[in-house]
Amino acid sequence: MNKETIRLLLQQESEAILNIPVTDAFEKAIALIVKQVHQNKGKVVTSGMGKAGQIAMNIATTFSSTGTPSVFLHASEAQHGDLGLLQENDLLLLLSNSGRTREIIELVDLAHNLYPTLTYILITANPDSDLAKNAQATLLTGNPPEVCPLGLSPTTSTTMMTVIGDVLVVGTMKAIGFSVEDYAKRHHGGYLGEKSRALSK
Repeated sequence: MNKETIRLLLQQESEAILNIPVTDAFEKAIALIVKQVHQNKGKVVTSGMGKAGQIAMNIATTFSSTGTPSVFLHASEAQHGDLGLLQENDLLLLLSNSGRTREIIELVDLAHNLYPTLTYILITANPDSDLAKNAQATLLTGNPPEVCPLGLSPTTSTTMMTVIGDVLVVGTMKAIGFSVEDYAKRHHGGYLGEKSRALSK
């Protein structure tokens, strides 16, 4: 692969990020997170399958490290007892590019059977799916084509999910007034822990 091809791939992904639809759903999602976690003392429970699941796991750890308790729930394992980590004030943050991921649809059904009023936010490329229509907030990726030469492997789509997750995390940090002192309390080791403690002095 030559440099020009690499530049083209970077440009395609950059343009896809800039074309993510910026709607009121972002503000609504952040308000829901603040309400359920910081007012009602629940947590954010993220989930997705395959590559989307790996992004969901990353979003959960980033939320937790920035003052918003969050855990990743594997949608398949939820059917074998892990659903028990859910509490009635929790909020589900679900990732499904197609909006038709069977395990995620089943997870919503199982969660609502346990707690009928449980809130969920969806990150997806498909606004017409039942998952999107029934979510309390639906964040759309813009459905850009994958940069994968086959047009199949999750590449651009997972980049969009990561960026949307970052927006939710940063928006929530701003909403709760998360400070460098708060950050330092949650990072005791490594470079970031050292840096945050120095900044908080």
